[in-house]
Amino acid sequence: MQVLEPPAVRRWSRLAADSLGRARAEIDALNVFPVADGDTGTNLYLTMLSAAEAVESLPDDVDGAVVWQTLSYGAMVGARGNSGVIVSQALRGLAEVLKGGSDLRTALVRAAELARQAVARPVEGTVLSVLSAVAVAVHDLDGDLEEVARRAAGQARAALRRTPEQLDVLARSGVVDAGGAGLAIILETLEAVITGTHTRRFEVPAPTGRVTPMAEVGAGYEVMYLLDAEDAAVAGLRAELDAMGDSLVVVGGDGLWNVHVHVAEAGPAIEAALKAGRPYRIRVTYLAERTHIGGVGRGVVAVAAGAGIAALFEECGAVVVRREPGTSPSLPEMLAAIREAGGEVTVLPNDESVGDVAAAAAEIAREDGVTVSVLPTKATVQGLAALAVHDSLRRFDDDVVAMTDAAGHTRHGHITVADREAVTSAGICRPGDVLGLIDGDVVHIGAALDEVATLVVDRMLAGGGELVTLVTGKDAPVRLAPHVEHHLSRTRPDADLVVYEGGQGGYPLLIGVE
Repeated sequence: MQVLEPPAVRRWSRLAADSLGRARAEIDALNVFPVADGDTGTNLYLTMLSAAEAVESLPDDVDGAVVWQTLSYGAMVGARGNSGVIVSQALRGLAEVLKGGSDLRTALVRAAELARQAVARPVEGTVLSVLSAVAVAVHDLDGDLEEVARRAAGQARAALRRTPEQLDVLARSGVVDAGGAGLAIILETLEAVITGTHTRRFEVPAPTGRVTPMAEVGAGYEVMYLLDAEDAAVAGLRAELDAMGDSLVVVGGDGLWNVHVHVAEAGPAIEAALKAGRPYRIRVTYLAERTHIGGVGRGVVAVAAGAGIAALFEECGAVVVRREPGTSPSLPEMLAAIREAGGEVTVLPNDESVGDVAAAAAEIAREDGVTVSVLPTKATVQGLAALAVHDSLRRFDDDVVAMTDAAGHTRHGHITVADREAVTSAGICRPGDVLGLIDGDVVHIGAALDEVATLVVDRMLAGGGELVTLVTGKDAPVRLAPHVEHHLSRTRPDADLVVYEGGQGGYPLLIGVE
């Protein structure tokens, strides 16, 4: 059996963290058990990120035992939420076996054992079931490292699809288990590193229908803390916390523990920890009784007028509303997208004419309990700039401010062809003339697309800016973007350039400068 070398462990931990980061909104949207608070994807991402950053802080020449111990420690101290704590214990099981140079098959079996032991009242149809299915699948497998990794990833995905059959609340809501979805990504990234394959994005099964509105009842607080305590004292703590709440998970060992529980009152759960040892990094989250209508978590809705633009926004995690150039999406389309996006939603209209319908949809969604902010983005390039700084881990208001600031510092221009005679701010144009616009006003009239494009870019950069974004339309000549790029390399080599294929109609080129 081959050994997973330290450089591979480093690559895996970072790939797993990055992949969970890209998928966290989709996983959050699956989160209906044990509490429908829409944060499982975010919690798993933060847990794996803590592990990855701990490993990356090590010198390059440390041996495998230190790397695995550090990964386990980083995951445990950074674990968030019910699923994050369970997964940190699974990583502890892997480390316990693999730090001694043993095989991955044995390590996966141990990971499933330790994770299940950490949960006071195991429930099937959760991440525990996925781990158990993986352990059974590899237990008697007589294969090399690559074969074990493939089997583990494949069985994780298969077991994930079965979770609605095991847990009724998942079936009623039309989702698979959120924690299991995160674990599947972790094992798929492990397979990718071991086999040398390169997958940019690991898929998360989408809900099969609208998530059933759920009222959260029972426990009032999620309490988490790290605890310095003797191993013998933890057994009594487990029993005391189990009697006062649910969703109890206690992981760790050798004097350091991570405790997670849902309780009616936070104070007694913390007092119990004080009797057992020294609690710190205490986090208390109020699980207010509320009804979820539509999605959960944080999301962004972006309006797009071209297939390429839509793909760009979707790749960045936004829920996209398509529209044809010169038209606005309907109110029902906008409202459905907002409800799908989550409980806290930022809307990017990306055209001045779309602002009214976006505002109307936001008002209706607010009556359903959704928090919505419509940003004043007047162009696609402003929407891209806003989405580039979006961070669902910030407070919602802070995120809205950051996105608004990024959009506001992005000047927008576009190139189009006149279809009739008209008086413009740059003079009279006739059918067939090429028009260059900046912030909605015509500033150049010319005969050639590439000539007007360079004039517009130069004028926009004259007002300051370091990054130029070009979005080519479906009717743009192949040479248009390269011509602008060549021009900038000669005249403004200090400016960075990004080019996207937008596929929009009506505008051969959209331009952004920030």
